[in-house]
Amino acid sequence: MVVALVCTVLNESGSIERLLDSIAAQTRRPDEVVIVDGGSGDGTPERIRAWAMRHPELPLRLLEVPGVNISRGRNLAIQAARAGLLAVTDAGVRLPADWLARLLAAFDRAHPPDVAMGFFRADPATTFELALGATTLPDASEIHPERFLPSSRSVAFTREVWRRAGGYPEWLDYCEDLIFDLNLRAAGARFAWVPEAVVAFRPRPTLLAFALQYFRYARGDGKADLWRRRHAVRYATYLGTPLLVTRLPRHLWLPLLLLGTAVYLRRPYQRLLARRCQTTPLQFLQAAALVPLLRLAGDLAKMAGYPVGLAWRLRHRPPAWRITPLPCPGAPARQRGAPS
Repeated sequence: MVVALVCTVLNESGSIERLLDSIAAQTRRPDEVVIVDGGSGDGTPERIRAWAMRHPELPLRLLEVPGVNISRGRNLAIQAARAGLLAVTDAGVRLPADWLARLLAAFDRAHPPDVAMGFFRADPATTFELALGATTLPDASEIHPERFLPSSRSVAFTREVWRRAGGYPEWLDYCEDLIFDLNLRAAGARFAWVPEAVVAFRPRPTLLAFALQYFRYARGDGKADLWRRRHAVRYATYLGTPLLVTRLPRHLWLPLLLLGTAVYLRRPYQRLLARRCQTTPLQFLQAAALVPLLRLAGDLAKMAGYPVGLAWRLRHRPPAWRITPLPCPGAPARQRGAPS
């Protein structure tokens, strides 16, 4: 089968060669690679072109489209590719040598899927990044494939199902792959779970960068009207817990606080414990101390970002994203129903 690997980049001069090297090292190389640069100002396009000159054996096309967002960039890359099967990844990741081969193996089955769902794991370089990965990223064992919405760090799909789903939503700057996934399911796509097709990527290196990332994710939720109940529960927990606690006898405060904290932090500590053999005792203790701070910072960032996204939605009134599958992105849509 013929497969194209597509990717968008923006100011990735420090990591782009690592990604390109990992593409060239695939045991099953893509038949073409299409990269869309959204207007990098740090020399990323020059590095890509220089790398391509040194590796003529890998067919690589670079499209420079300043100002394009990630959704538009992915759609442009897919439109420019010739293959009927598309693999998608992101800048900043490292692809194991068998990543593409494992994804493509799903399409060799007797009843091939429309979408092969790979996975991702943290590739920490510091104790902070170790703690952040354990706090925010699920392990493969936690995934329910029938409900999983794959990240576009590690996924492959047919061109036909991309058309049926309407492509990536070009009006949305964050959470775009979630909307695309939900429309794939609405379009009747058949999914295959391929947890061994796992990519590695570095978590954000600082608390500020992490908070900004989660602010943007939650802003995207607000723009797309995603996860209303989940955000409502978070607000209710943070606003309602102090009121509830003050109405209880004081001798119950500490036990309830400890119980709530244990429930709140249980999953991150389980993941961290599973990685204890990869760290020194000091690193493990430092990472464990960071987990509560990271959970709190992430929740506060989400609580700040979500109403910003809702306000944007009220002002701009974007299209309802649950649509009847389209022949191609940008065609007139018939409503399938309001976002839930």
